[in-house]
Amino acid sequence: MQPSRRGFLKTSALAGAVAGSTVTATSKLMAAEETKKLRLAAIGVGGSRGRYNRGGSIANDAAKYATMVAVCDVDDLHTEEFSQKHGGNLNKYRDYREMLEKEKPDVVTIGTPDHWHVPIAIACLQSGADVYCEKPLTLTIDEGKQIRKVVEETGRVFQVGTQQRSSGDLFQKAIAMVQSGYVGDNVNAYIAIGGAPGDGPFETTEAPDDLDWNLWVGPAAKADYCEERRKYFRWFFEYSGGKMTDWGAHHIDIAQWALAPGEDGPTTIKGTGEFPKTVPADFNWNSFFNGEASLPNGYNTATSFNIELTFDSGSKMVVTNHYKREAENIDFPNGILFEGDKGRIFVNRGKLTGAPVDNLTEEDNAKLDAKIAELRKGKAAMSHMANFFACIEDGGQPISDVWSHHRTMTSCHLCNIALMLGRELKWDPKAERFVDDEQANGLMSRKSREGFSAETHAAS
Repeated sequence: MQPSRRGFLKTSALAGAVAGSTVTATSKLMAAEETKKLRLAAIGVGGSRGRYNRGGSIANDAAKYATMVAVCDVDDLHTEEFSQKHGGNLNKYRDYREMLEKEKPDVVTIGTPDHWHVPIAIACLQSGADVYCEKPLTLTIDEGKQIRKVVEETGRVFQVGTQQRSSGDLFQKAIAMVQSGYVGDNVNAYIAIGGAPGDGPFETTEAPDDLDWNLWVGPAAKADYCEERRKYFRWFFEYSGGKMTDWGAHHIDIAQWALAPGEDGPTTIKGTGEFPKTVPADFNWNSFFNGEASLPNGYNTATSFNIELTFDSGSKMVVTNHYKREAENIDFPNGILFEGDKGRIFVNRGKLTGAPVDNLTEEDNAKLDAKIAELRKGKAAMSHMANFFACIEDGGQPISDVWSHHRTMTSCHLCNIALMLGRELKWDPKAERFVDDEQANGLMSRKSREGFSAETHAAS
């Protein structure tokens, strides 16, 4: 980390903030004129023509802390709309490589479709930029190994956009309660993340003239344009991993953080699920990702599922599209139920409930506040983006670092691979390989279209 890159924030920006406080540091960070010395660029910003707008949202948030100088998107309409929101004077690009070469930004936000996250992130890190990348970070397990290596080699600050990790009043408190024994021992997590649509096949059309569809597709297999592929890419394995890597990147992350903070990952994965009607029974996914088999032009990620992941400690995560236990009147479409031998707690983005929560004393809450401070790696309570910029200032690790997110995404990908193969799988989390299963190991990576792999596209 260059000393001059660390000095842009005033030391007083976080002074006075205490563990357990609300976002008091954010306004101080925003007010510091030094923050504007950092040159910020946004890659993938969404807009009125596309459905995916998180890229624009995170870029706008980052612009509170640094000076936005450039925007890059394969859709000219999106770059123009975003530029107008920032005074109309931003330098606009289609190709992020050209932007990195000409602008040399200090900080980059990445809000592209998921299949572009790792290739672009690697190029940004190797250019010397600190990076905030939307989740899910990876398309495959091997991509996680790849991006982890580059973060370690470059030493840049890298934050993944799993904002639930910054929610101290709910998710962090739930994690603290589990790790502090408030639900007892032998804790399991039951997770619901919602199902996915199974529509298709769809008609293809001509891409808009001001959209570079070839560059949008990038490392994925060549495909004709259709609105569904672009707007709802999350339901195509070519570009994402369905609900498993969408909401799973949030809830599986929280559950694994709580249950297995010292473990590298699960060792056994088993379960069942359903795919859209466009996917034949016993479809060969290895051949599909190798470019040797094809599917109709429709959604192809799992529509429903019930998967169990077991850790060496004996703890289990059960991942479902909708969790039900009729005999106990348990029924929820989205959230996490932690259950141990002392009781159970339920958490989602709206609430944290359960008898162990109701029975907390003032002394208990003080202990939990101390535990939450530990989970925050010594940082005060603040927004996810503020945490990123605070880490750029002091060189610390962000709350959603590449190592924890790679572990989370590995579990998400393990779930999808178990669904694809339709059988129980054994995983060696230290070696990061399946045990005696070359077909499963073959699904840890994808064949990139020529000229678009992470290595060649970053270096070209």
